[in-house]
Amino acid sequence: MTTFFKQLYLRNSFFLYWVVLVLLFCVGFGVPFMYPIAQVAFIVLMAITMLDLFILFFSKSRVKAIRVVNKQLSLGDKNTVRIKVSSTYKIPVSLRIIDELPYQLQVRDFEEWLFLGPGESKEIVYLIRPNKRGVYLFQDINIYVSTILRVVERRITIKAKQEVAVYPSILQMKKYELQVFSKTAIFQGIKKIRRIGNNNEFEQIKTYVRGDDIRAVNWKATSRKGELMVNQYQDERSQQVYCVIDKSRSMRMPFDNLTLLDHSINCALSLSNIILRTNDKVGVVTFSDKLGSRLPAENTTTQLRRIIDVLYKQKTYFMESDYERLYFGLRNTVKGRSMILLFTNFESMYALKRNLPLLRRINQQHLLVVVFFENSELKKVSKMEGNRVKDIYVKTLAGKFALEKELIAFELRKYGIQSVLTKPENLSVDTINKYLELKSRGML
Repeated sequence: MTTFFKQLYLRNSFFLYWVVLVLLFCVGFGVPFMYPIAQVAFIVLMAITMLDLFILFFSKSRVKAIRVVNKQLSLGDKNTVRIKVSSTYKIPVSLRIIDELPYQLQVRDFEEWLFLGPGESKEIVYLIRPNKRGVYLFQDINIYVSTILRVVERRITIKAKQEVAVYPSILQMKKYELQVFSKTAIFQGIKKIRRIGNNNEFEQIKTYVRGDDIRAVNWKATSRKGELMVNQYQDERSQQVYCVIDKSRSMRMPFDNLTLLDHSINCALSLSNIILRTNDKVGVVTFSDKLGSRLPAENTTTQLRRIIDVLYKQKTYFMESDYERLYFGLRNTVKGRSMILLFTNFESMYALKRNLPLLRRINQQHLLVVVFFENSELKKVSKMEGNRVKDIYVKTLAGKFALEKELIAFELRKYGIQSVLTKPENLSVDTINKYLELKSRGML
């Protein structure tokens, strides 16, 4: 009996019927011919209520539901969740479905309505966008069932507790892989660059065609073949690339509901996949006030899985970056000249100059690429029109800070350090393009 009352819910129409019935009885006391009508209405309402209760609670028909969601979700992307619902009722039923979503999503008003015919099955599809890495717990599915009489409804709780892990964006990784290695890459923002004959790794000997570099003629092969033959070279392979990620407080700045650290992690995963596909070795180093994770550069079948696991565990801290520890950590970890892609965020020229000597020392031993972020909000403020003195002051100040980012990039270039100044939404495209450009120029 306790279970019955827990599952029983009265609809608004039920209370409306009773209000109308009470009014009829009140009128019936003053108008005698209305009293029998009120009595008949009472009997009809009780019959409808009992029939509704019998159909929902005492028949063998049921409503079933199952949630279908990937065990691994992608950070910052729209992930699909499906709920498959089926009914064994012999009559049409109306369903109000409430899925208990993980608290990290901060969704308090999720509700879906569904109408099922006799023995019918349907599927609900909705999207979620997780903004934090970690374990997300889906709770039960609550279904409120009512018939076409719409007097009462029954709550059915489907036990559907399920844990899923939110990892760095796998969807973005696959998207950029497709763009880089497809013929349509140039239309998606990825610049495909491959220059034959400018690097030292031999690829093949081929027949000379007009336009080939005459300096690459292979005279021994030409004498044996009886026609002009040339050597063809390709970009060097098995070079080392390290994604170095700053986890200090400057990387906690949010953009599009993700921190700059999470944007960098998603980019590092996409870039690592591209690097492995081009037969280079890739590794990961993280740091803040001290060194964090260190994954040596390799090109094995399991390296991408290791990178995903390392990036999944990273967290930001409220500490300042210690570039001296990073410098000595790279000396001990990175063996041989490598490309170092440093994901960080310099907010002022003072912050850069304080660490510039250490960056220059890293650049002497490796090919250093500093990847940092534009403040797009400041850009918007600097372009606003202002009529009041306060607005002009704010606009001028915002323009000063926005310009300082470009001065930081200029200062890095002045000392021969490669840089990528980008908006968070363009981070992956700009960084991949930079890697492909430096690779094609043979700078490593």
